[in-house]
Amino acid sequence: MTVRKLFQEDVYIKNWDAVITRETACDDGTAKLWLDQTAFFPEGGGQSCDLGHIGDMKVLDVQEDGQEVVHTVATDGNTPRVGDTFTCELDWDHRFDNMQRHCGEHILSGIFFDLFGGVNRGFHMGHDSMTIDISLEEDPKITEITYEMAMEAELAANKVIWSDAPVTVMRFDRRQDAEKLPLRKALAIDEDISIVCVGSPENAADCVACCGTHPSTAGQVGLIKIFKVEKYKGMFRIFFEAGRRALEACRLRHDILYKLSNRYSSSIEDFPDKLKASEDKSAQTKNKLHIMTNALIAKESEAVDAEISSTDAPVIIKRLEVFSMDDAFNMAKAYMGKTEKLLLLYAVPDTSFILVSSGTPACGKLVKEYASFYNGKGGGNDVSARAIFSNEEDAMLFADLITKHLK
Repeated sequence: MTVRKLFQEDVYIKNWDAVITRETACDDGTAKLWLDQTAFFPEGGGQSCDLGHIGDMKVLDVQEDGQEVVHTVATDGNTPRVGDTFTCELDWDHRFDNMQRHCGEHILSGIFFDLFGGVNRGFHMGHDSMTIDISLEEDPKITEITYEMAMEAELAANKVIWSDAPVTVMRFDRRQDAEKLPLRKALAIDEDISIVCVGSPENAADCVACCGTHPSTAGQVGLIKIFKVEKYKGMFRIFFEAGRRALEACRLRHDILYKLSNRYSSSIEDFPDKLKASEDKSAQTKNKLHIMTNALIAKESEAVDAEISSTDAPVIIKRLEVFSMDDAFNMAKAYMGKTEKLLLLYAVPDTSFILVSSGTPACGKLVKEYASFYNGKGGGNDVSARAIFSNEEDAMLFADLITKHLK
């Protein structure tokens, strides 16, 4: 029995009665159902399937199988029987979301084709955004899509929405009849053809074969917003949203910008200049800190040099109160492979040691053999190594062990 596809007759049907014509129970508490008529759109054309309920059973998935539509439902083990009649209810929010997004894609793809000769070679409706992959094929003078060009396309697409152009679906049994329309892309099928036209055929914003669901007017799309443009496999991938999701995305980005501008005591309009000024000041402070750190490293190195010259001890421990481990490592570079003594440079804020020697003793070997005794970790080579501890007590026990070991 061929199912009556109500979604092809009226996309605004939300409730209807249907008779089970075939059923198959599954072992996971679900069942596959075939109905005599359905408004549940099956997954296809880049669009996710409709959701909702058949009676009290939640619709989990809808797929097309030839001319049939297969509904997967949660049954809790109570599989309905052939001949049972149920009232079906569409999840309208989900359906309308799909309608807005899919129609938005049509409008934007048509605009890219009209303005730049860009052919849509790929379409994906993701959770966070939609993408279309535009191939520049029609106009050899246009070799790229810049962000400015994308903004031009965005404005033109929204003008189509503001015009509230009609969206019509025309169905044809023969290819030659459908090809009389101003199609954006060549047909890939010969029969049972659905053509979606935004605007009139004489002045269409888009006209292309599509099996999805769409609102009856472009105004119901509400909004199209492009987020970014990327080069992708010789094409240009456009990231965008349409409908309620576009509004929510704009609201989210505005809220973030509003909070950031308030943090910098700025208006949104002045925020870029305020941020640039803050970054410039931060760069100056960072440069000043770098100069001061190098000066302090030089001073601390003088103290280490003096101690090397004045002591016969094989191990010198230098406590660095304000140095990070990276600062200590930069200080250690001057001694790597050169000092006959073992230097233990202790970076207090990071409770970590930088070990430095001429290669004898081997620094990395010392860390490998002894750091784990005190829950330390690290490693290195013969002339330098790092030993990192969770607290100063463990770090000092490690240093004491190394000192006793090398006496």
